[in-house]
Amino acid sequence: MSIGTMYQSGDWKGEKHVPVIHAPETAKKGEEIEVKVLVGEQIPHPNTFEHYIAWIKVYFKAEGGKFPIEIATLSFAAHGESEILTSPFGVVKFKVPASGSIIATSYCNIHGLWENSAAIAVTE
Repeated sequence: MSIGTMYQSGDWKGEKHVPVIHAPETAKKGEEIEVKVLVGEQIPHPNTFEHYIAWIKVYFKAEGGKFPIEIATLSFAAHGESEILTSPFGVVKFKVPASGSIIATSYCNIHGLWENSAAIAVTE
């Protein structure tokens, strides 16, 4: 079995586990872009000690590239300890080298692996 077949997806507006990606649709080659990722934008995820998003990973895969490059891993460790609840939200910046896809994956301790992607077009 491939791990790729274990990832679930859907419309983040109707599914609280799908990572949401806010990124520009276009950028200049080598320009630093800001990417905001989160889980539960339209339908909040519970984020309790019993049910939480443990992490979000962000990747970039250039068009024609062999494989995605990991940009960031956001780990959410507080899920009710000392009354602190961690929200699955983060911002990352990177210099975009070419047109391609920003891919976000997340892990819910109860509902497993989730993914989403957003295209970005790069100009010279």
